[in-house]
Amino acid sequence: MRTRESVTAVIKAYDVRGVVGRDIDADFIRETGAAFARLMREEGETTVAVGHDMRISSPELSRAFAEGVVSQGLDVVLLGLTSTDELYFASGSLDCAGAMFTASHNPAAYNGIKMCRRGARPVGQETGLATVIDELVEGVPAYTGTPGTITEKDLLGAYADYLKKLVDISGIRPLKVAVDAANGMAGLTVPAVFRGLPLEIHPLYFELDGSFPNHEANPLEPSNLEDLRRYVVETGSDIGLAFDGDADRCFVVDEKGDAVSPSAICAIIAETYLKKQPGSTIIHNLITSKAVPEIIAENGGTAVRTRVGHSFIKAKMAETGAVFGGEHSAHYYFSEFFNADSGILAALHVLAALGSQDRPLSEMMARYNRYVASGELNTRLASAQEQAERTQAVLDAFADRAESVDHLDGVTVELKGTPAWFNVRASNTEPLLRLNVEGTSQAEVDALVTEILGIIRV
Repeated sequence: MRTRESVTAVIKAYDVRGVVGRDIDADFIRETGAAFARLMREEGETTVAVGHDMRISSPELSRAFAEGVVSQGLDVVLLGLTSTDELYFASGSLDCAGAMFTASHNPAAYNGIKMCRRGARPVGQETGLATVIDELVEGVPAYTGTPGTITEKDLLGAYADYLKKLVDISGIRPLKVAVDAANGMAGLTVPAVFRGLPLEIHPLYFELDGSFPNHEANPLEPSNLEDLRRYVVETGSDIGLAFDGDADRCFVVDEKGDAVSPSAICAIIAETYLKKQPGSTIIHNLITSKAVPEIIAENGGTAVRTRVGHSFIKAKMAETGAVFGGEHSAHYYFSEFFNADSGILAALHVLAALGSQDRPLSEMMARYNRYVASGELNTRLASAQEQAERTQAVLDAFADRAESVDHLDGVTVELKGTPAWFNVRASNTEPLLRLNVEGTSQAEVDALVTEILGIIRV
């Protein structure tokens, strides 16, 4: 029997995540597998595909989860080493539920689970995880029927073939591409997907190593892009791609070694879709640049704003029939990929756009950068009450300068007399209060950041 506090500490808004040996262990994961299987069985599911990343603890934990699933009468297909988007491909192509063992960009001591229904449909707090929490607290009832079976399947080749059919770049001009896999799963998937394409690949840290010996697999942190930025220039590459640990996110660096805003990537992919499917709906989360909905509107599309997090975006994609969705954290979602996110599919779209014209990437992307952004700035505040108090203090300080305030996800404040805005929200996965600011100049953004952090970090 576990306390609700200990369970909710690791089962977040849309996944499971914690330090192995402290927050989660094989027994906890086995019971989580059993609870998830009960939920899926009640919904008519019969099979769960299970994949894992290269973290040291992933094989043991994924096997424990599989044991929990089969104990409740469902079958398991073990995929072995897998990127998160390959797991979503498995869920979609095999028409079964799925579970991916990864802690994404978190340090090596962490691990976790991203779970989905058949067709890669999300499982979040509001769509099943609350039931899993209840059973872990109260005890998972034993199943008296016949246990399920465990089989193994390798889908890497089928996954690579599927992606290459979605974006055909076989006819583009040859490109030099530097890729930083950060010792994560892109080291396995990039060679499979890029094989046979007109790309000269310059690999960096492709060795699978869950201890992350070179740098953390979190390209959202600028310091983790430094090696790739230098490598792009050294190799004379046309573009650099950086993936996180489970390869569901992709960050882009131009030929000068400068990072390209994920919002700009959202905009160019949205524009590509709207040329092919005029009038379509495009999803963007609330911390993407204002340029994203502006460009969607200018291209005749309908922009739908949503909160941060993959389970929320996927649900909104399904609800609205959107063809594409983008987050400023470099998660990109595609209707033809089961409404799921794929870093390497986003990369293929950017490569297609770059290779179909002669300008360098920096020039091609210039028109998508209309505003200046702070990037995500985090403050560690473990108490939810403390997070709420600091957020309210920020609102109080800007009460007379706010044009509007909304509470879709944390608080987003639009300022009077300027396009500038900021968002303050609690992280869904870590004890952090996150700040994002956007304005018309670096000076305006810097001033707002200084003032707001001065209130948050008292």
